[in-house]
Amino acid sequence: MTSETVIIGGGVIGLAIGIELKLRGANVTVLCHDFQAAATHAAAGMLAPDAENIPNGAMRSLCWRSRALYPDWTRKLEELTGLNTGYRPCGILAPVFEGAGGDEGVGGDEGVGGDKLILSSPSSSSSSSSPSSPSSPAHWLNKEAIHQYQPGLGAEVVSGWWYPEDAQVDNKALAHVLRTAAESIGVEFKDGITVEAFLQQQGQVVGVQTNTGIIRAAHYVLASGAWSNELLPLPVCPRKGQMLSVRIPEVSPELPLKRVLFGQDIYIVPRRDRLVIGATSEDVGFIPNNTPEGIQKLLQAAIRLYPQLKHYPIQEFWWGFRPATPDELPILGTSYCQNLTLATGHYRNGILLAPVTATLIADLILEQKSDPLLANFHYSRFQSKPSTSTPMLTHSANFSNGHHSAISPLSTPHSPLIIAGKTFQSRLMTGTGKYRSIEEMQQSIAASDCQIVTVAVRRVQTKAPGHEGLAEALDWKKIWMLPNTAGCQTAEEAIRVARLGREMAKLLGQEDNNFVKLEVIPDLKYLLPDPIGTLQAAEQLVKEGFAVLPYINADPMLAKRLEEVGCATVMPLASPIGSGQGLKTTANIQIIIENAGVPVVVDAGIGSPSEAAQAMELGADALLINSAIALSPNPAAMARAMNLATVAGRLAYLAGRMPIKDYASPSSPLTGTITS
Repeated sequence: MTSETVIIGGGVIGLAIGIELKLRGANVTVLCHDFQAAATHAAAGMLAPDAENIPNGAMRSLCWRSRALYPDWTRKLEELTGLNTGYRPCGILAPVFEGAGGDEGVGGDEGVGGDKLILSSPSSSSSSSSPSSPSSPAHWLNKEAIHQYQPGLGAEVVSGWWYPEDAQVDNKALAHVLRTAAESIGVEFKDGITVEAFLQQQGQVVGVQTNTGIIRAAHYVLASGAWSNELLPLPVCPRKGQMLSVRIPEVSPELPLKRVLFGQDIYIVPRRDRLVIGATSEDVGFIPNNTPEGIQKLLQAAIRLYPQLKHYPIQEFWWGFRPATPDELPILGTSYCQNLTLATGHYRNGILLAPVTATLIADLILEQKSDPLLANFHYSRFQSKPSTSTPMLTHSANFSNGHHSAISPLSTPHSPLIIAGKTFQSRLMTGTGKYRSIEEMQQSIAASDCQIVTVAVRRVQTKAPGHEGLAEALDWKKIWMLPNTAGCQTAEEAIRVARLGREMAKLLGQEDNNFVKLEVIPDLKYLLPDPIGTLQAAEQLVKEGFAVLPYINADPMLAKRLEEVGCATVMPLASPIGSGQGLKTTANIQIIIENAGVPVVVDAGIGSPSEAAQAMELGADALLINSAIALSPNPAAMARAMNLATVAGRLAYLAGRMPIKDYASPSSPLTGTITS
């Protein structure tokens, strides 16, 4: 499947962007894992930058601008669908309890001679750079005024603020309207699609691997909220919010609540026949469900603020996961891939920021117009500035004792290796076999700076020579295990051993490790893999949920077929295993790289660092090197050399080679030279 733009995430942000792009003429597909799980449903729909006291600066400007867009934006959506979004420019009331700053307003709870006056705060005339909202007023209410304005508030309420420009929208109605509007104008909405990984080549996304296959587009937008970190190394984490609603009785002696109340750690939002109460903010990962403690805290705070709701029948409980960043600001704008745009991390303000996010992102994608505000929300704010020095060249290394000095690995910015959705900084994988001792193996793996180490399941299981105590020899909290099916001669054997490998990884603490390096090798002389058996085993293991990394001959057709059945990588050999012959299959590897939508890992036959660099210069995504390191007289030194060669080859590939000419070309031009 191919689309002009694919948006990953079907919540309010993803749908708003999709609609804006489609209305401007783009062909759009929205991929959604679970529409009901979006953070959109874990909200009350308050449009409250003033009530939430968002600090002055870029975030307040962004929020004010978005709030100003809401009337026209919701009207447009309602005209497209004939449905109501529940948008109401109702203002928001923020009561203050005694001892919580109630005496800080003009007149405090005594007012001016007890008059029922609404008094403007001197601080309310703050300004912003936002062209759409140069200021946003706030008014102080003394005790008599606030209780008159909203009867039924708790006795502890002594004053409060009135924010007339804040508003609300029915978040669940908005989600329904957005989806209906998107589908009505031709946005393709695909629910039940899990995006597992971005497929990247040469600084571009070339597709997304999903549970239903590979989906390709010209441009991609990441708007998957709390799940964004599963696809890219972004500091976005889930923050669970629990909520509930109570039903307003049809017959009640009290006047019903008419105002949105924004209290201390609580808000109450009146709807037609119910009150929405929220929300907790819990850093508990993706642990689902409502809890007695969470609901109790909400009810206690809500009853303190508006006591009569303790008599209202409970209608519904729900929860959701908001996408939080360390500074609680969204991540918006360009990414390290030219055709991937980021729109995530909106935390508590996803509903509020939907219209402005849609506008800014559509401008960026379709018109290459970057609003100055976007610079404040770029993902790079979370990255430390790279050193201007080159640590590799300014530190000396001493390998005479089998150890390497603390050399900082050269940073390769914007170029992580992503396999089956898991991100690795190193592009060199190593093995554990053929070493003269466990100590040499440990030193070499440390020197290589690798993050993936392949382990022969059968040899560990049988405690073959050199594999005794292997499980305890490495720190599996820092190294990702790649179990392999070495020694298997048939597909059936390989499938059984792969299952054992997954259990072995779990026993060592890697509960979510579903990786397997698939080897089916019946040829005991040349150790060439069986293409038919490999394909058969790969198909079955993919069905069982494995991330399959198949070892193959450098066969472009087989590589493509393995990718189509769902393998996470392809791993063509450079030359026979352990031969050290170097790159003997260059032409075929180049074809595989050119046509692959998954990472290509060159495996087997690399004998020297120069050959490792050459393989990476071809455009390989990674290397797996074992024999060349383990059989070297100084394995730790060779491991470090292979690391440097891998980095150098990758940088050279990204930089691009100069053109080859048939004639000489002077380094110093002749123009402007002194002549007699």
